[in-house]
Amino acid sequence: MKKQSVRVLVVDDSALMRKLLPQIIESDGYIQVVGTAMDGEFALKKIEELRPDVITLDLEMPRMDGMETLRQITRRYKTPVIVVSAHTTDGAAATFRALNQGAFDFVAKPKDALSAHMDVITRDLITKIRAAAMSRLVPQREIKLNFDRVQKVSKVRPLARKIIALGISTGGPNSLQYVLSQLPADFPAAILVVQHMPEGFTELFARRLDECCAVDVKEAQTGDLLLAGRVLISPGNKHLKVRRMPQASVAILNDDVHVNGHRPSADVLFYSAAAEFGSDAIGVLMTGMGEDGAEGLGAMRRAGSLTIAQDEQSSVVFGMPRAAIERGYAMRVVSLDAMANTLQVNCASEKPRAATKV
Repeated sequence: MKKQSVRVLVVDDSALMRKLLPQIIESDGYIQVVGTAMDGEFALKKIEELRPDVITLDLEMPRMDGMETLRQITRRYKTPVIVVSAHTTDGAAATFRALNQGAFDFVAKPKDALSAHMDVITRDLITKIRAAAMSRLVPQREIKLNFDRVQKVSKVRPLARKIIALGISTGGPNSLQYVLSQLPADFPAAILVVQHMPEGFTELFARRLDECCAVDVKEAQTGDLLLAGRVLISPGNKHLKVRRMPQASVAILNDDVHVNGHRPSADVLFYSAAAEFGSDAIGVLMTGMGEDGAEGLGAMRRAGSLTIAQDEQSSVVFGMPRAAIERGYAMRVVSLDAMANTLQVNCASEKPRAATKV
């Protein structure tokens, strides 16, 4: 038998999932499932025995559950873990805790695992396994919160003259939280974010960010005003655009076709920002696999926007920033540690327009 390039261990308490996931994973001839485990205790023994390159991990298991298993893996091994998450509110909350604890990424289980809908995770799971096997093990940044600063109060936020359009994917939740938590409450620009994430997860993601950041963070809705110090996260399965109008600029969502295999797509947001805001926009492309956002960042540069890409050293996966840098579309290459300060410096001279109450 030909030796496979990527060795995977599947950990799940469901016998059905232990049968289906290997079938999905091995549909890519580049990947081999070397073993399965029904709970965390078995998983740790299998890791010692099999030394997999990547682990897929269910969080809801008997005896040693997924969260404790993840803690043990991150403490004892350097093996990237992809969480296979329940598509529920509780499942989403647990998934974000796992990402904070060092999980590489996640895929959402279909609501009906017995149906033909299992194929909806096939592409994502295979792509993320490949990316995990080639990824850099970037140290977790400690997020130090000033709770006096983060405390939310009713405030009047001015309309933003300048916007930041930001595209991010694998490694994004922790990286985005790190950057946004460093921005002050009176940050003078609006920030619009395309984070590749399934439908049903982005609302909770936005709420978690809002709890730990001085800026306001919410899941975007059509008609949301672009306000200074407001961050809008594109919902899963919706494209996000901006529209500049004389009285107030707003966010627009739509159900147009997938772009670069994604909805939302960073390219869609970037092209919109280039057309509507030009030199009054900043484009940022951060950690992620693939090339989504590269051509859109090029459009922003041609329109007079400042364009920024995250550097390789601090990116979990360097695919998206690399594509923009290699094509000459990134005017600056910035580390994760310097990203928040770079955004503040380049927005500092902005004078907001008339005040609007949130």
